Amino acid sequence: MANSRYSDLDRPPLNAAALNRALVRPGSLWTGVTVVESTGSTNADLSGAAKEGAPEGTVLVAEAQAAGRGRLGRSWSAPPRSGLTFSILLRPPVPLAAQSWLTLMYGVAAASAVRRLAEVDVRLKWPNDLLIGERKLAGVLAERADDAVVIGMGLNVSLRPDELPVETATSLGIERAACLDRDPLLRAVLREVESHYHDWVDAKGDAEASGLRSAYLAVSATVGRQVRVELPEQQALTGRASGIDQWGHLQVESGGERHTLSAGDVVHVRMA
Repeated sequence: MANSRYSDLDRPPLNAAALNRALVRPGSLWTGVTVVESTGSTNADLSGAAKEGAPEGTVLVAEAQAAGRGRLGRSWSAPPRSGLTFSILLRPPVPLAAQSWLTLMYGVAAASAVRRLAEVDVRLKWPNDLLIGERKLAGVLAERADDAVVIGMGLNVSLRPDELPVETATSLGIERAACLDRDPLLRAVLREVESHYHDWVDAKGDAEASGLRSAYLAVSATVGRQVRVELPEQQALTGRASGIDQWGHLQVESGGERHTLSAGDVVHVRMA
């Protein structure tokens, strides 16, 4: 049993057949769910599949990732089956400029699903982190692959304190969440993503008209806070995060000016 998928009874494997029965149906966004034991990166694998014509709604889940990546090229790792590591493939029929909302849309959906099932207060740090308090529960990474967008998430579920990749991380287990079962958590996240994505696409990518911008602001841990934003070329901007513009960019008030940022690494300094 040492090498069995069931050797750790606290971390049972996911059942691809059951996930497909639950999620893939006529009219659904999801067209197929594949679960693999291990891979380098689900985003990299799905980006390759996208370039070969894989359909929108393809989902790839890995029980373990050997070369997981976060923003800015950071590595990301976790013990097998201790979290949810998966990527989705989208081909959004909306203007390219509006697609900057995809990471934020995914965050809103994932936070909503986890709050409902796990009964923990999940908030969003711009642009791509799910937080409980000031500790990171999950990260989201979106990457373009020709005309498609691949979005991956790593969600810490049963990691113990000694297994956390960094001291500033947390997991649902550590937070004593109501649900540590990865199967319903994955289903809930994908269903929320589907709902938000359809609303956003129906509004032609308009985050205001679809309700996405207001939904994001309602769960933002960043807007209203004093922040330090690490920018390219070792520059930094300190000020008050005052809002999110129509393209999902962060607005920061500093030195009497409003700065609009499309990228950057945000550090929450203190409560406003």
